[in-house]
Amino acid sequence: MIDLYYWTTPNGHKMTMFLEETGLPYTIHPINIGKGEQFQPAFLQISPNNRIPAIVDHAPADGGAPIAMFESGAILLYLAEKTGLLIPHQSRSKLDCVQWLFWQMANLGPMAGQNHHFGLYAPEKIPYAIDRYVRETGRLYAVLDKRLADREFIVGEYSIADIASYPWVQPERQKQNIGEFPNLKRWKDAIRERPATLRAYALAKKINPSLGVARTQAEKKILFGQSQETVRSAH
Repeated sequence: MIDLYYWTTPNGHKMTMFLEETGLPYTIHPINIGKGEQFQPAFLQISPNNRIPAIVDHAPADGGAPIAMFESGAILLYLAEKTGLLIPHQSRSKLDCVQWLFWQMANLGPMAGQNHHFGLYAPEKIPYAIDRYVRETGRLYAVLDKRLADREFIVGEYSIADIASYPWVQPERQKQNIGEFPNLKRWKDAIRERPATLRAYALAKKINPSLGVARTQAEKKILFGQSQETVRSAH
């Protein structure tokens, strides 16, 4: 059984998409990051970076004590290797999958996240910052669109590379014209209609019905006002 510590963010969706695809038994423990629940002492024992998602695997493959994991890419890789699912078995194909997983973690996620911040949440609209991250998001869309020109999914077969990237491709929110990226659009549409994806996003709406609603000032302070003192004062 997997305990999933989750909120309805792109990184959270990665976990429910994977778990719904594989049928691995799991229990969701909502961590409302707008209310500061990510600073609860019990959660910090699992995720010292005070971020979701995180998991505790109560039945690790080695038969030992439960394993706690944080960082969405690391969790996806761990669960894929544990189950033997959604990751290629041939060594070179596996390396290809892993490098695209890291591409999402190091590029698409952070750049799209800054796109969201400066375009939607920042109290001051800074044209340079908005333009910088909108352009970089478009560049990354083009990288993925080119990759998908001759294959259905990122590494050929559906994998954790696709699951990692899918929730971060949000054209309307990221000021992108998806029509300019036909291969990416085809890929996005195909994943959206997968039964596991539909179940994962239905869970998100059930857990957080206000998904997509603008954040309050109090929530923004919790989410965007953190510093070294936040870490030092957390117990």
